Amino acid sequence: MAISHDELFDLVEMLGKIRGRHTELVTVMVPAGANIYTIADQIAAEGSTADNIKSKTTRKNVVDALEMVGRELKKFKQTPPNGLAIFCGNISEKEGQSDLQIWAIEPPQPLRTRLYRCDQTFIIDPLREMGEVQEVYGLLVMDRKEATIGVLEGKQIRMIRKMSSGVPGKIRAGGQSAQRFERITEGLAKEFFRRVSESMKEIFFDMPKLKGILVGGPVPTKEEFLEQGQLVTKLKDMVIGVKDIGNTDESGLEDLVIASQDILSSQEIIKEKKLLEKFFMTLGKKPDMAAYGEEPVKKALKYGAVQLLILSKKLTKDKIRELRSLAEGISADVELVSIETPEGEQFWNISGIGAILRFATG
Repeated sequence: MAISHDELFDLVEMLGKIRGRHTELVTVMVPAGANIYTIADQIAAEGSTADNIKSKTTRKNVVDALEMVGRELKKFKQTPPNGLAIFCGNISEKEGQSDLQIWAIEPPQPLRTRLYRCDQTFIIDPLREMGEVQEVYGLLVMDRKEATIGVLEGKQIRMIRKMSSGVPGKIRAGGQSAQRFERITEGLAKEFFRRVSESMKEIFFDMPKLKGILVGGPVPTKEEFLEQGQLVTKLKDMVIGVKDIGNTDESGLEDLVIASQDILSSQEIIKEKKLLEKFFMTLGKKPDMAAYGEEPVKKALKYGAVQLLILSKKLTKDKIRELRSLAEGISADVELVSIETPEGEQFWNISGIGAILRFATG
């Protein structure tokens, strides 16, 4: 079963602090959809290669870790739906002593990275980026011939569906009139727009954490689609950006995200501003329904009174983890905010720790 984002946050923090004496910490990442038996064969082959390591201690630690990873992989009949990340190595801080540990987890989102690495640290960046994901953006790039639908999850772009239209090119079959050819072409284009709209409804309509939809493609196809494509109102209202993009295949999704950085940045800032405006308004109009400062907020958490815990990203990781854990214990929501807005800076100046309450604590 996949671990939660909060569990991932804690694991990444812990693994990031581990240091090996030599390049003997093993990281293995099995992407979603990969053949786990192929990965197991690769690890077995790497075990033979590790026999050539000159240092006797390093060689033993690497070989032992690879054997443990191999045994772990054999427990799976197939790759878990979201992939698999395995970290294994001797984490003992004392020279000559062995403390071989292994962590095997299915991440909360599909893992796209295939990796085998022996190093002095575990490779945790793909999981760290995943742990930062709080929301998802839908992506569509299209012209009259093809459409590619995907999602942006944190920093990861994932293609979900690729479609083709069957709309013919400019060269016409002999004997067809220009008017008839145009009618056929327009009919096929409208049918394609309808199919794209249906696919978007199927993929995005009930998608958790969908923040907005970005659309890209050449002029004027994407504009025609938004006007004529029969996209349901809920999804049409979620279109936050339309960009001129040349590519409409999988690489076009990346082009769309790059072209939309201004929109994505402003969306995050708008979200933070609204969140903190609500906090300060509650604090001003109903001061007994809000709390700020470490001790008052901890008291409210202890009483189970916190509905929403707000933490500044400038707090230490340990402090964020401690307060997040207390909030999870009472099923309170947690939001992290930057200091990139005036509201965020003001929030940091009053401790960077705040809460909107379910009930007054007296």
